[in-house]
Amino acid sequence: MKARIEQVRARFAEEGIEALVVTGAANRRYLSGFTGSAGTLLITPAEALLLTDFRYVEQATMQAPDFQVVRYDDLYKTLGERLQPFAGRRVGFEAEHVTVAQMEKLREAASVEWVPTRMLVEKVRAIKDASELALIQAAVDLADRCFEHILPQLKPGVTEREIAWRMEKFMRENGADGLAFQTIVASGPNGALPHARPTDRPLAAGEFVTLDFGCVWKGYCSDITRTVFLGEPTAKHRELYELVLRAQKAGIAAVRPGRSGREVDAVSREIIAQAGYGDAFGHGLGHGLGLEVHEEIPRLSTRSETVLAPGMVTSVEPGVYLPGWGGIRIEDLVVVTEDGCQILTKSPKELVCLPV
Repeated sequence: MKARIEQVRARFAEEGIEALVVTGAANRRYLSGFTGSAGTLLITPAEALLLTDFRYVEQATMQAPDFQVVRYDDLYKTLGERLQPFAGRRVGFEAEHVTVAQMEKLREAASVEWVPTRMLVEKVRAIKDASELALIQAAVDLADRCFEHILPQLKPGVTEREIAWRMEKFMRENGADGLAFQTIVASGPNGALPHARPTDRPLAAGEFVTLDFGCVWKGYCSDITRTVFLGEPTAKHRELYELVLRAQKAGIAAVRPGRSGREVDAVSREIIAQAGYGDAFGHGLGHGLGLEVHEEIPRLSTRSETVLAPGMVTSVEPGVYLPGWGGIRIEDLVVVTEDGCQILTKSPKELVCLPV
C-alpha cells in the first residue's frame, strides 16, 4: 500500500494541492486495504490517516497498517481538526464521490481552499499490479467454471430467473464474495435488451440465450458474456453470431499499448457497420474492471481518448440487438501487455448449439 500512497502523493503537484481527502469506497480500499463502509482517508505529504467510527476501529487497525487510524464521533469535526495545519492552503477532494451536501459540510469544517480533483486515484488504479491481476484471474476462472456448469442446464422450459439463481448459487458455493453485478439471462427477444434482467420467461427452442455475469473474488471482479443457441440455428442466427464474433476478435487484436480507446472501439464498430448493423450496436466496446466491475479507465468507446498502457484491464464486448428478434453479445476480459494483450477469459466462444 505504501507504493500506492506514494503514487498519489506524486500527483499532488500536478493537481496543485497539498493534501487529499479520499471518500470513494473503492479508492479507499485500494489505498488502505480497509473494507469497512465508514471511512475517510486524509493523505498529506507526511501523514496517511484513516478516519473511522467506533464500529470499525479494530478492523481498520488490522486491515490498514500503513495508515494511522483516527476514531471520530463527528467526521467533519475531526477532519477539520486534522486540517488545521493546512488553513488557507489547497486541499483536494474527489469530485466524483462528494455530494453537494457533503461539500457544504466540508467547507464548514475546514478553512482550506477546497480543490476538486477528478479521477486522481482512479488513474493510479488503472494500472493493475501482479497481485491484482492474480485476483482478477481467479474471479475470471470461477466465472468460466460457472459457464461450464450451467451449459447442460440450459433447456426449454427452465426460466431465466431460475438459471440466474443456479449461476449465483454455484459461484457463491465455490468461494465468491458475491456477484459483480446482477446476472443477465436474456432469452429470445429479451436478448435485444443489452441490460435485460432475468424474468419468468421460459427458455425456448430456436432462440439465443445471452448470459452476462461475473463474481467478486477477494474484492476483485470478473465479467463475461456468452450467447448460446437452443436447438438448430437458422442461417440468420449463424450469420449474425459470426459477425459479432469476428468483430470481437478484431477488437481484441487491436488492443495494444499506445492505442486510444476510441481507436480500438472503431475496429469492431466498423466491421458491424459494414455488415449493415451499425445502428444495432449502440454501446461502447469495453470498460475497465478491477475493484469495481465498471471502471472509467480505460474505456473503449467512440469518445474515449484514454491511451492504453500495460497493466490496464478492459472488457471487449461488441453486440448486435434487434428488437422483437433478440441479440448477441460476446465478452472477454483482457489485460494490456507490452506488445498487445492477454485474454483472461477462457470459456469457448465459437457458437454453442445445445440439444433440445
